[in-house]
Amino acid sequence: MIFNPTPLQGAFTIDLEKRGDARGFFARMFCREEFKKHGLKTEFVQVNNSLSADQGTLRGLHYQLAPEAEVKVVRCVRGALWDVILDLRKESATFGKWFGAELTAENRRMMYCPEGFAHGFITLTPDTEAIYLVSAFYAPDKERGVRHNDPRFDVRWPIAPVVISDKDKAHRDFDPAWHLG
Repeated sequence: MIFNPTPLQGAFTIDLEKRGDARGFFARMFCREEFKKHGLKTEFVQVNNSLSADQGTLRGLHYQLAPEAEVKVVRCVRGALWDVILDLRKESATFGKWFGAELTAENRRMMYCPEGFAHGFITLTPDTEAIYLVSAFYAPDKERGVRHNDPRFDVRWPIAPVVISDKDKAHRDFDPAWHLG
């Protein structure tokens, strides 16, 4: 695996290091020792799968408060999506900054989203499917969300959202007391 640091400390895109021959290729999506070597979380409790039927489906920006904060490792396995992470760590030099990357079935790139980050994506093609490793179980009382168009963060989505859940539309403007616990 090739770990590419993002401008946000502790966050990475991860490219597969393919070993190929006439049959195709083989590559690791996860290796505890390689993640550990980069100081990343190595224990995951769930693997989630999402399918978005329509191009322009926006999911997020979601996260959970400590002690249920999650690490996510996201990969697109069908179609294409624009994956966004937003640093909400109070003491971080990059607090309030975001980073986005295109994840596609073809490029097989993954996004490592650390604890204390919000995460979301918008689909760039119909029938886009993603899988992601998650380090903590879902805790509804610790769940939070940042609205995709909150002016405080000015996330630049590559296309306009067409489908957004009522829950994601209803996220409030950023309020440190509520959003950061």
